[in-house]
Amino acid sequence: MIEIKEPGLWTTVQDLGRVGKYHLGVPPSGAADKYSFIIGNLLVGNPAEFASLEMTLLGGEFEFHRNLIIALTGAPMEAYLNHQRLSFWETHQVKEGDILTIKACQQGVKSYLSISGGIKVQDVLGSKSTYELSQIGGFDGRKLAVGDRIQINEPLPGALKQVGKSAPLEFVPTFNDFQELRVTMGLSGYLLSDQGLKTFLNSEWIVSHESNRVAYRYTGPRVSFTEQYPPFGAGTSFSNVVDFAYPIGSIMFTNEEELIVLHNDAMTGGGFVTIGTVISQDLDLISQSRPLSKCHFITVTIDQAIQARAERRKRMETLVGLIKR
Repeated sequence: MIEIKEPGLWTTVQDLGRVGKYHLGVPPSGAADKYSFIIGNLLVGNPAEFASLEMTLLGGEFEFHRNLIIALTGAPMEAYLNHQRLSFWETHQVKEGDILTIKACQQGVKSYLSISGGIKVQDVLGSKSTYELSQIGGFDGRKLAVGDRIQINEPLPGALKQVGKSAPLEFVPTFNDFQELRVTMGLSGYLLSDQGLKTFLNSEWIVSHESNRVAYRYTGPRVSFTEQYPPFGAGTSFSNVVDFAYPIGSIMFTNEEELIVLHNDAMTGGGFVTIGTVISQDLDLISQSRPLSKCHFITVTIDQAIQARAERRKRMETLVGLIKR
């Protein structure tokens, strides 16, 4: 068991998310940075989908009430085990009574505490992930609070052999203040004018402070629409369309001066101009984008997006082989 002494800014239980419930109005939720999350599970000998703690900007303080095997991944927060510095991207053993203190990060946003055996909470609609807007999943459907006690499953066989193993440096991501985000264009993008499309692709966009697990908001230059009169039922703004489903990663313009990218806890549909979708691999980059950091959107084809997915899968398979040595 882990007792929460300080919960940090926003700490929740997450796994890889819910599959097949989006048509019911339930988003996938799950780890915002899946790459860092999966590596954490690999380091402690878990299957990739086991539930971990996701921390945002500030970690918190945790007391262990049993011996466990842990790993920290994601944004490099300052971490201490009983006042001794603890490294990220490496497997550690903790003992009953140990105190783990995780302070703020200066780069990135999301960090993960993975534990051998995984966090023990009930599945809701096939996942342990927290979806706080509907208060389902995770620990009572909410972020963690002082005094919460998190149950942990039994460590998996061979977990002790994982202690001291680390992710090779070439597999550790960098956390930069500028990101290039790959986009497949489409959906209702025809409602942007040619000049509006050029402005979108040729400009830098700045992450707003209002960004969260539902959506990342960006400010930038003013774009222009084609000024087609919205169809019946879509309102009067040129940014409106008749409601349709939003994919996770959708890029929408609610007006001419704000861009929104939907993330893991997003609403499932609406009526704003949606010009394309950020590919799934680059949603990890978005989740690690700090307020006031910048990005540039670049277009890719569907085939290129599928290739990027295949390349990451192969990269993960290589890492599994290295960790199991």
